[in-house]
Amino acid sequence: MQSFGKPRILIIGCGDIGLRVAKQLSKSCRIYALTSQKNRFQELRAVGAIPILGDLDKPDSLWRLSGLAQTVIHLAPPQNVGHRDCRTRNLIRILAQGSSIVRRLIYISTTGVYGDHGGARVSELTPPNPQSERAKRRVDAENCLRLWAPSQGVALTILRVPGIYAEDRLPVDRIKSRTPALNPAEDAYSNHIQSDDLARLICAAVYYGKPQRVINACDGGETKMGDYFDEVADAFGLERPPRLPAAVLEKIVSPMLWSFMRESRRVSNARLKELKTPLRYPSVAEFLKTISKNP
Repeated sequence: MQSFGKPRILIIGCGDIGLRVAKQLSKSCRIYALTSQKNRFQELRAVGAIPILGDLDKPDSLWRLSGLAQTVIHLAPPQNVGHRDCRTRNLIRILAQGSSIVRRLIYISTTGVYGDHGGARVSELTPPNPQSERAKRRVDAENCLRLWAPSQGVALTILRVPGIYAEDRLPVDRIKSRTPALNPAEDAYSNHIQSDDLARLICAAVYYGKPQRVINACDGGETKMGDYFDEVADAFGLERPPRLPAAVLEKIVSPMLWSFMRESRRVSNARLKELKTPLRYPSVAEFLKTISKNP
């Protein structure tokens, strides 16, 4: 496929963040969005994207992606089981076929690849130490892409993303249900990024991302998880969650929730300056000021 007209960008995994990215980039680029559901076509077209029907779990359905776009934004999570990310493997296999024109790929990973550091600071130079299967699949995806990209002449940017929040992605229901948090002395540091800020960073990576580069796409805050819940509770005029010791809390929350609560790290965002896009919300507290429901 010959290159002409507007730059062509393919978004893989066009959920909430992907829709925000598509809306921004469609003003100057031709946007394609992979979806496995025909009933999402109208939603994708509404943000300026051209829907492409395909399923990352079904390699034979991906043939339309070959030679389609110069830039790929890969937001799709791995499948739910195993240590390997089969979806990313299926994607890069099809992107490498035929007359590949991909020159840039942006992969949205997770700060969960660092694992638990007991509250210590971590940066992009900190070796991954994944402790959950979910994080191990992300490391597998990163490793596959880091081998594939240079061999194909593709500039790879990996954005490691922490907990994403927005007005409709805050733990309000969790707080209302009185789910406990950890005692302050045992509590873990958590890391965050606001949805619109993340979308802007992804768009910036299209233009400013350095080849074969990892960047922590987080706000750099050093808030413990329980304090985060308290901030949200205060903003919405809700009672703060009760606090419990780790030995008690582990027995009453789901294994997945506990896997988040037991990992503590403070993630540096010093490399964000490379993307030349200041955050609108440098902390959760700054965002909550704009939506506080507490008179």
